[in-house]
Amino acid sequence: MEYIAVLLVAALVFGACCLIDLGFRKLFRNQQEHRSGLAVRLNKKYGSIGLILAVLGIAALFEGGWVLVTGGCLLVALGIGLVVYYMTFGVFYDTDSFVLTTFGKRSRTYAYKDIQAQQLYNSYGSVVIELYMTDGRTAQLQTGMVGACDFLDYAAAAWQRQTGRKQEDCGFYDPQNSCWFPPVEG
Repeated sequence: MEYIAVLLVAALVFGACCLIDLGFRKLFRNQQEHRSGLAVRLNKKYGSIGLILAVLGIAALFEGGWVLVTGGCLLVALGIGLVVYYMTFGVFYDTDSFVLTTFGKRSRTYAYKDIQAQQLYNSYGSVVIELYMTDGRTAQLQTGMVGACDFLDYAAAAWQRQTGRKQEDCGFYDPQNSCWFPPVEG
């Protein structure tokens, strides 16, 4: 009987997350770039792990005892945080521009020529590419994100087109070594 209750709670949480995601897309992702189908998204493991942690936290709350209740609250908070992070991050792009959406910041549309530079970081075996924009904002993309390399290849070609440069003029351009844009100066 307890397993049925846990499965029922898991189904309810999963259903709620699906409804929230659908509503989120309808309310906030209504620009042309969102509808193009071209996007950089986090791996689904963020959303899945967040959902699993939230369900485990809820299950721990039903077991009683202050340790399980405290741990359950922490798991629920962590799980919801991962799901929200998964649902709010994205780079959506089309032929002329891209929309950068991140948690806690307003979505902003950029032309590809607004990318000034990039910086590379190594993070736990994954390469992180930090793009610097003309307004001072940055976008951090991991090579493990869904569609990241496709976006960077497309963005580099569009950046060259919008800035009037040719690939031969860009000595920094080396996608094999994760270099698409000029490096950060100094």
